[in-house]
Amino acid sequence: MARVQLALNVAKIDEAIDFYSQLFRTEPHKVRPGYANFEVEDPPLKLVLIENGRGGDLNHLGVEVESTGQVVSETQRLGQLGHELEIEDAVVCCHAEQDKVWVRDPAGLRWEVYTITDDQPATEMIQLISDTCCAEQNIACSDVEPAAASG
Repeated sequence: MARVQLALNVAKIDEAIDFYSQLFRTEPHKVRPGYANFEVEDPPLKLVLIENGRGGDLNHLGVEVESTGQVVSETQRLGQLGHELEIEDAVVCCHAEQDKVWVRDPAGLRWEVYTITDDQPATEMIQLISDTCCAEQNIACSDVEPAAASG
């Protein structure tokens, strides 16, 4: 099952978690300092919350797919259509290891097509989060630390 991902910047992560838990009638799938994600069944949605102190705006959009093969297929399809692509394989981002491809819409809005290859990477991997991921999320890489809570 593919689902749309909506990544939002939020001012206060705890307040946002409470609100979106109520709105979508589900608890977060993963919570880390300054970060949470929800796997909403109805409507099918991957909701990502990124605390940045100001909130209220879009961080990025995406489509989560089930396999690396699907990411490769979409990479080929989008490339054949003439889109400029940024490919990231085995990147640790958003507290998970992922294979992904990024593309921009005509206004410059970033979309990712991705699959999660490891939802609970080792602490050492979390500390190697890519600068690109953090920069696109408007957070400092030093602000992203693993938490004791699992998700």
